[in-house]
Formats: sequence, structure tokens, C-alpha cells
Amino acid sequence: MTQPLNSKPKQLLAIGYVWPEPNSSAAGKHILSLLKLFKTAGYQICFASPAMQTEHKIDLTQLGMDEVSIELNNSSFDEFIRALNPQVVLFDRFMMEEQFSWRVAKSCPNALRILDTEDLHCLRDARHKAHKQSREVTEQDLKSDMAMREIAAIYRCDLTLVISEYEMSILQEQFKVPTEILHYCPFILDIKKLTPSAKSFNQRQHFVCIGNFRHAPNWDAVLYLKQSIWPLIRKQIPSAELHIYGAYPPPKATDLHNPKTGFYVDGWAEDAFTVLEQSKVCIAPLRFGAGLKGKLADAMWTGTPSVTTRVGSQGMNDSDKWPGAIADTPQQIADNAVALYQDAELWQSASEYGYEVLAARFDANIIEPQLLARVEDCLAHLSQHRLTNFTGMMLQHHSHKSTQYMSQWIEAKNAHPK
Repeated sequence: MTQPLNSKPKQLLAIGYVWPEPNSSAAGKHILSLLKLFKTAGYQICFASPAMQTEHKIDLTQLGMDEVSIELNNSSFDEFIRALNPQVVLFDRFMMEEQFSWRVAKSCPNALRILDTEDLHCLRDARHKAHKQSREVTEQDLKSDMAMREIAAIYRCDLTLVISEYEMSILQEQFKVPTEILHYCPFILDIKKLTPSAKSFNQRQHFVCIGNFRHAPNWDAVLYLKQSIWPLIRKQIPSAELHIYGAYPPPKATDLHNPKTGFYVDGWAEDAFTVLEQSKVCIAPLRFGAGLKGKLADAMWTGTPSVTTRVGSQGMNDSDKWPGAIADTPQQIADNAVALYQDAELWQSASEYGYEVLAARFDANIIEPQLLARVEDCLAHLSQHRLTNFTGMMLQHHSHKSTQYMSQWIEAKNAHPK
């Protein structure tokens, strides 16, 4: 889909909580896939963020996109967005909607406002809280202060992208968010490029765990492996090695490195696909979190069976069947990982099923046209679309006024410090 000849390209402004790091996190890969989709559809893309640039950020300018650093609580953003005059503004995470949406609405009232949740932060936060107290998540955990902020941001936007069917159901059933302002948008993968790995069972070795260390569920999984799961695997396979990869490993993580026990903390992986394709089994014992797990999709892409938890598999498959195993106790995780590591037939069946899952659920040829059509429909009927979302109009009127006044107070305070 491209723009007609002689027409001015539409402009999309993406406001990111962080700069995209597609090789560090699933969130970084997902936002990049969205930017590429709109670029292919003929949009001019500008990505702006108040965050510090990091060593692993992608250079968007090499992809024909603009990069702009913006400031929080600074009216310079108003001048910037008025000059840019985007037709679409994409907030990457609800915190950016809170900070900048009122400015967008004031300076570019006719811009379509889209929220990319990446995952439901209130769900992740609720699970983390319950996990720390060794109990199940309650309704009170879920309907927290963070949930009030996140759901309010969803209502204030014209459209919200939700990465998981499970989270779609939570928004609709627990929070009664109308479907008219939600759009299911999982990982967007070019399935045409999906080919079975050339690395067979006998050509692979070792267990692997991969994930950004700055993400709390990943760090918890590493500790869980070290303390509870890996000793059980080594008991059955004394020569086994577990290699742990991820961006930004802190000293407390590298201190766990112990070759004598086969526990290797290798840190940053230049190419996650290469690491996974050389490994025999991926282990992802995630005890809390939300959204979809990029590491598990990458494992499927490389034909690597995985062992994960119910939380890890959630939203990635609509049946109990898994390209590997789903288990929730250390012994079950260890036993399933060992079985996949030692049984070539079981391993091959799991490897092949992973390709089926990716093709069935994350095909760009299906997901991209649906999203673009939804965006175009919202743009074409924006006034009526907003009228049907009276709750959003009400929340924008009240909460944005308080946000506006607080931001203006902070800006004035910063301009005239004591």
C-alpha cells in the first residue's frame, strides 16, 4: 500500500518511552515492525523520545526515518509538533500518552492518537506484586493505581494496540473497555522468510536462556534457574551447560557465572537467532510478566524447542499444545527440558510445531492490512469515532487539564529555580 502519485505523504510521529532496541527486547522489535509497516504504507516517520540514547539503539535514520530528542514538561514540544503537523501520533507505552497527549490534542487536535501498549503494565505489575508475596493475583492487585492510569490512557486515545488476545480479554471483561477503541496487533513476522533450520538435533548443544536483564521478569527467571532448576537438570545430565544471554547484565548477574556447574552468563548476544539456532533447548521459566515473549517466538523461528511457564506461553498459542513444554514447578521444568534434550523424536516434533504456531498467529500478510485498514477507517471517521467514546472525551477534559497545569508549573519552576 503506497500513497497515490502527487499526494503529500502522511506524517506519523511516534513518541517512545525509550529508543528502539530490536536486538535487546521484544518491545524494541515490535515498535520497529510498526514503524516499518507505516513507512512501507507511504508515511513519513519521525521517532521522538525524551530518553537518553543507548549503545544498542537502532539508527532509524538509516531506514529513512527521522529521530528527534524531546523534553518532558517543556513547551518546545508544542512548537515542534505544530511544525511537523502529523496525521497520526503513536504513543509507545501509556506513560508517554500521559506526558504528551494533552499537548498533541492542543496543538494537533485532528491527529489520530494511537497507544501501543507493548504489554499491559498493570497486569505485569499485579503479577510481580503477587509473586513477591507468593500468592495468586487478586482483582485488587489488577485494579491498582497503575491500572487506573493505563486504562485512562487507553480511553483518551482513539485506538489502542494490544499485543495479546489474553490481554484483549482482560481489557474487555475486567475493565469493560469497548472493542471500538481496541485493536489486536501481535508480533508482525514476515512468514515468507520462515524456513526450517538447517541445524539438526545432533548438530546442536547446550541449553540457552535469553532476555534483557533490565526486565524484572527475566532477572527473576535467571535466579530461578540458578537456585531451583539448573541443579535438577545437572543431576540428570552432569555434563550439561546452560548459556544465559541478554543485554545490560549487572554485576549481580555476571557474579552467577560458574563454568564448574555449567552455568554460563554470557551477556550481550550480537545475534539472538544465531545463539538460539546453535542451542538444543531454550528455557524461559517466567513467573510473572505480561505481553508476548519475543525470546519464545525467536526460538520457534530457529526451530529450537522451548520449556516455559503458563505465564510465558500466554497469548502465544490458543491450545495447551506447545513447541516444547509448559511447566510450572522446578522439577517439571527440569524433567521436560531433559526429555527434549535427550529424545530426538520428541525434539523434532516440537521444532516443527513451532513453525506452525508462527505461521498461524503472526503472519504479517494478515496482520498488516488489518491494522492499516483500521487506522484509515479511524482517520476517515475521526469525529464520529470520538463521539462514540464519551468516556475518553470526559477523561481527556478532566485529567489533561490537571496534567497540563502540573506540567506548566514544573516548566515554570525549572525556568526560575531558586
